[in-house]
Amino acid sequence: MTHRQVMEALSGLLLGLFVAVLSSTVVSNALPHILTDLHGGQSAYTWVITATLLTLTASTPIWGKLSDLASKKLLLQIALAIYIASSALAGLSQNTGELIACRALQGIGAGGVTALAQICLAAMVPPRERGRYSGYFGAVFALATIGGPLIGGVIVDTSWLGWRWCFYVGIPFALAAILVVQRTLKLPVVRRTVRIDYLGALAITGAVSLLMIWITLAGKNYAWLSWQTAAMVGGGLLLGALAVVIERRAAEPIIPPDLFRYRTVALAALASVLVGVGMYGATTFLSQYFQLARAKSPTMAGLMTLPMILGLALASTVAGRLITRYGKWKAYLVCGTLLLAIGFGLLGTARADTDYGLLSVYMAITGIGLGLTMQNLVLAVQNTVPRNELGAASSVVTFFRTMGGAMGVSALGALMTNKVGHYLAENLAAAHIPAGRAVAGGGIPDLHKLPAQVVPLVTDAFGHGVGMVFLCAAPFALLAFVTVLFIRETALKTDQQG
Repeated sequence: MTHRQVMEALSGLLLGLFVAVLSSTVVSNALPHILTDLHGGQSAYTWVITATLLTLTASTPIWGKLSDLASKKLLLQIALAIYIASSALAGLSQNTGELIACRALQGIGAGGVTALAQICLAAMVPPRERGRYSGYFGAVFALATIGGPLIGGVIVDTSWLGWRWCFYVGIPFALAAILVVQRTLKLPVVRRTVRIDYLGALAITGAVSLLMIWITLAGKNYAWLSWQTAAMVGGGLLLGALAVVIERRAAEPIIPPDLFRYRTVALAALASVLVGVGMYGATTFLSQYFQLARAKSPTMAGLMTLPMILGLALASTVAGRLITRYGKWKAYLVCGTLLLAIGFGLLGTARADTDYGLLSVYMAITGIGLGLTMQNLVLAVQNTVPRNELGAASSVVTFFRTMGGAMGVSALGALMTNKVGHYLAENLAAAHIPAGRAVAGGGIPDLHKLPAQVVPLVTDAFGHGVGMVFLCAAPFALLAFVTVLFIRETALKTDQQG
């Protein structure tokens, strides 16, 4: 394909990717308002995010496997259609249960779009040229991450729209993506008649779900050391072991165990889990920080995260072009994971009164780290495996990254609930104010409705709580840095064979 043909086809893929990322970020600044309206608490806040990540995680390897067997273009359009239907239903939700269920369905569509966009790019462009185009993916990811919170914030702050339009707003983009893909994406279809390993998919989903539910509820609904913990952790590990057995015996496994014979794939999968914990944590909890610790509007909360997003966009684009020019990629992974660890460590010092100039520097460092890391882990894996395993291998990286994100948001959300409750109780006790006057039932507080003397106590508790979340995310990024040190750099292929 010529550069022009690639760019035309890429326009549809990037539009679809924008929609998929938008589905997660558009609600981030609006969630405090949404859950206040639907009478949800911190647990619901976490689950509106993690429900999407859970189904995205579970469906990604299935989409990847299907792409090796059927039309990538048709699968991408089906994923976008699922996104459209689930978005419309989410906008009609009347309670948090319905919203979480619709968000779970949305994750299935978003998982397909995210995985298939990367897979289609790999089918069009050889690894040596893929860096420059991967940079566009990173830039669009950043644009959607910038645009999502801002769009969501403006919608919530506009009285005649309301939060339901946070879900409706992505539908026109998804429809446009379907039409553009139909017109521009022309890939050869190699159809093979095989059976999809649904049993393996079920075992993988069950294992991840049990462990996520345990992390979310432990320490609040029951003790960390309890029979519920033993049942959920034991069940999750058992299902995980069962999934390995099933995948080894399946003719067409969802996650082919043979992929892990490649050292780069195994290490990239581990690094993706660790990076995912921090990546989703950063985007999820920064919104809460600016709204609940600094009393900013949803629109302002989106604007205040710009340093992180601009750092991500710049690093991703520049690194992609340099990789295409010089053919080297490992240095960017090493620098990226190190900067990520440093950025999280610095954000761990954040409190409600931290100077915004310092926060901007910390967010920019974190964003640059993410920009250097995310796409290049996928590139390293795609450069390692043969062409007929591109789909499964690409989805493995996304699978482990979103699994790390889902588990991380659940764990960090539980940690934040615990820490905010602890610091708020301390602040109230010190001020001799009854706890019932602050946040009844542990819900998301509306700072404008709290007594004036309580507001600084609540903002201080949330500022300290979010800081602790980032401090706990930093070691995961540091482990990712150690992991990528052991990945061997191999020359990027200049053709599509292999």
